[in-house]
Amino acid sequence: MSAGAIAAQLSALGLATRVEEHARQTAIEAEVPDRLPAETWQEALDVVAQADRFGLLATSLGGRTLWAAVRKPTPAPDHSPGPDQQR
Repeated sequence: MSAGAIAAQLSALGLATRVEEHARQTAIEAEVPDRLPAETWQEALDVVAQADRFGLLATSLGGRTLWAAVRKPTPAPDHSPGPDQQR
């Protein structure tokens, strides 16, 4: 599943999401409110489980952030001749 689809589904569950592009992956974070119904928790976990990696960050102050990471495709190597290899 794409990072955009994961973020959209988490947003549809009422979670505020952030998407960050990195060199090798796209990261999605969603702030989890204090009172989240068990059914919504399960749906959110089902969504992030479709990512390459996911987890939950919890702070001592009570903040919780659900995160997921989706790897970007590896670009195909460029086999075109360089300037010193032209005929």
